[in-house]
Amino acid sequence: RLVESGGGLVQAGGSLRLSCKDTRAITSFFNPKTWGWYRQAPGKQRELVASISNTWDTNYVDSVKDRFTISRDNARKVVYLQMTSLKPENTAVYFCNTLEQSRDWGQGTQDTVSS
Repeated sequence: RLVESGGGLVQAGGSLRLSCKDTRAITSFFNPKTWGWYRQAPGKQRELVASISNTWDTNYVDSVKDRFTISRDNARKVVYLQMTSLKPENTAVYFCNTLEQSRDWGQGTQDTVSS
């Protein structure tokens, strides 16, 4: 299953580092996949925020470019999201999954950014 962690309450301008561990998959499943971080804000649909391919190609939604950085550790089967210069509009529950959303969703991690 997917286990997200690292969320919390921060003030605007602060930083958080999220982690997502795939606790069940073997590396031969994890490694070839493009992984993404998604978020769901209150009253909104879940959206893709950032993704990273198996060749470390990354993509970001425009609103987080130059502030968020996605990375991965294939040996540990972990995907990270470093978030800096956080804004109140970044408040959401953050999830990870493959780009195809092929895994069952985890619980997510709540990030709250106060103004």
